[in-house]
Amino acid sequence: LFSSQQQAFVNLRTGRAGPLPPPVQDYEQDLDPAAKATLSQALSQAVVGSPETVVQGVDAFLRRTGADELMVTAQIFDHAARVRSYEILTNANRKLSQAA
Repeated sequence: LFSSQQQAFVNLRTGRAGPLPPPVQDYEQDLDPAAKATLSQALSQAVVGSPETVVQGVDAFLRRTGADELMVTAQIFDHAARVRSYEILTNANRKLSQAA
């Protein structure tokens, strides 16, 4: 699912902006080093993975930055999967709020 956002960033940075592309398997595998560096920098704060990974990633980000508010985007091609990602984030927020 994350490959849609990866593709969108590479497309934007290479002058090929357009609609969000559908996900592809192993997108990073065939990228040139410049595109990989672009993704590494542009998405360095991305939190991607299982619900527990999201809890850990958001917690680490909050501890690292001291942020008291987050603005979140989810560039996910499939609407239902995008909604699910926000549900995962909402649950992560609840867990982190309870732990505080």
